[in-house]
Amino acid sequence: MNKRVLKVNCPTCNEIVKWSEENPYRPFCSERCKLIDFGEWASERHSIPGPSIYPDTESDAEPED
Repeated sequence: MNKRVLKVNCPTCNEIVKWSEENPYRPFCSERCKLIDFGEWASERHSIPGPSIYPDTESDAEPED
């Protein structure tokens, strides 16, 4: 039986990567690219658009007398 291997591009460096259990970093090509991507999310340079889940403390605050 002929098994097809899925190949994807690394989201960080665009290198072609085999999607298999042999690659523990998939969809990334390496641990380095995985950590670079994680850093982008942690520093909020990557985000998913949508309403904020945190209330805006200034607009939700009750007025002072």
